[in-house]
Amino acid sequence: MRIRIDLNGREVEADTVPHRSLASFLRNELGLTGTKLSCEVGECGSCTVLLDGRPVTSCLVPVAQADGRSVQTIEGLGINTQMHPLQEAFVGQNAVQCGFCIPGMIMAAKALLDRKPDASSEDVRLILSGNLCRCTGYQKIVEAVVIAAREVQRNG
Repeated sequence: MRIRIDLNGREVEADTVPHRSLASFLRNELGLTGTKLSCEVGECGSCTVLLDGRPVTSCLVPVAQADGRSVQTIEGLGINTQMHPLQEAFVGQNAVQCGFCIPGMIMAAKALLDRKPDASSEDVRLILSGNLCRCTGYQKIVEAVVIAAREVQRNG
């Protein structure tokens, strides 16, 4: 099957197997390894990407469902060498440990801030409830997202 997607702001066309997961397609066919595969049953959130602006566990989305739609991955954040405010806040708050879950966390948080730039700590905890981390106590991650929310509000 030939699919067409708007991937991180540019059109991509590729041949693939329609039942292959979007996560597998991104990683194995397009080389975008920021999207992590862990549980592969939609429980951990490490494969979270934005599909038409909404966070999805891409291990559960057949790539055929992405045809004609917009997909944003962690590689699509930031401009050239400038990190997105979420990325800067995660680094600045030491919210990154092993880093495996972080792309999924950041993409879920991005969806929240796109929808609700004045997100509270409670909003952040709710949106990240589907993302598991084995290294942190989540507090620094929540703080990083709240700091990024303030930055996004300040700079539009």
